[in-house]
Amino acid sequence: MAYDYQLSVILPAQPVTVYRAWMSSEGHTAMTGATATVDPREGGAFTAWDGYIAGRTVSLEPGQRIVQTWRTSEFADSDPDSEITVLLEPVEGGCLLTLLHFNVPDGQVGYEQGGWQESYFDPMTEYFSRR
Repeated sequence: MAYDYQLSVILPAQPVTVYRAWMSSEGHTAMTGATATVDPREGGAFTAWDGYIAGRTVSLEPGQRIVQTWRTSEFADSDPDSEITVLLEPVEGGCLLTLLHFNVPDGQVGYEQGGWQESYFDPMTEYFSRR
C-alpha cells in the first residue's frame, strides 16, 4: 500500500534562488551533482539523477511551491506515479524547504530513510553554501 511522508531542511539560500535552481536543467544538475533535464513550465517533463527520476511539473508558484509527479526506475510498471510538493519559506539564514512526498509505493522507504538527505539535501546545502 502506498504511503506519504514529510521531510525538511534549512538551506543557505533565498527561496527564489532554490526555486530557480530546482526548475532549471543547469541549476538542478549543479545543486545535486547529477544530470537533470527540466522543462520549467507547468506540464513540462523533467528527469533527474541521470534519468533515475522522471516526472512532470503539475503546479508552480514561483519562489514558493513546486508540485511534480515523481517516479524512479525502481518503481514497478504497475505503480502509479508518486507526487512531491516542495514548499519554500524564508527563514533567518536562508530557506526552509519542506518536502511532502505522496503515494510512494510500498517498500520504497529508502527515499524517506536517507535518500532525499543524501541525494538532495546534503548536496544542495553544500552547493548553496559555496554561492
